Amino acid sequence: MTTADKATLLTSLHIPGEPLIVTNVWDAVTARVVAGAKGVKALATASHSVSFVHGVPDNEGLTLEQALETARLVARAVELPVSVDFEKGYAPDAAGVRQNVARLIEAGAAGLNIEDSLQSASGPLRDVDESVARVAAARMAGDEAGVPLAINARVDALVSAPRDWAGAMDRANRYLDAGATSIFVLGLPTEGLVERAVRDIGGPVAVISNPTSVPLRRLAELGVARVSFGPGTLGLTLAHLQRAAAQLTALGDYPEELGFAY
Repeated sequence: MTTADKATLLTSLHIPGEPLIVTNVWDAVTARVVAGAKGVKALATASHSVSFVHGVPDNEGLTLEQALETARLVARAVELPVSVDFEKGYAPDAAGVRQNVARLIEAGAAGLNIEDSLQSASGPLRDVDESVARVAAARMAGDEAGVPLAINARVDALVSAPRDWAGAMDRANRYLDAGATSIFVLGLPTEGLVERAVRDIGGPVAVISNPTSVPLRRLAELGVARVSFGPGTLGLTLAHLQRAAAQLTALGDYPEELGFAY
């Protein structure tokens, strides 16, 4: 498939009630391993994980070149569509986002996440008009390249201002109007909030989950269209590695996974 074909497919996989499950990856080998798992239809990177692998903090501790190179490595490693966590676009303005997203498409990305906070998700938000312009710039870059990008626009408003539901929903729907194909909402810890977001947002809703979140089957029943796990999959991997290291150091049994063929 061409990148345009992959982008079309990626967008089509965001089905309310039949959520796309993306087990986040951070390099070529994790991409191949996850792509080889039964039922996996697309991949997504996690900026937190990619940043930690590079020894830098999340929230654009990566350079643009590091982010693009990781996208290129992951996209080339698999045949599945790849959505890249592109943080805030690695640019101070919408024009820069447009240029950088064009390069991201050249790297093979079929979609991307773009955030509306200025630093961390719990910090101050970017002005809504500016955030809308940055989503529109990403869409323009895709249109110019002939690639119908799957743009998963992240709304951080409920993390920094959980009582401002109306403000968060306004952002979400304006991002859709600007060209986003799905809305990634942080700050939905309960069934009631998930249900409310699905009702109030005029497009597919994406969430991030962990062991304390609403169960996956219930998220599907509530109409969620995409579920990711962010840096949780890196944590899962490292926890297994640390336990195995302790077991081997103690002259214990060989962990069965030591023979895993990748």
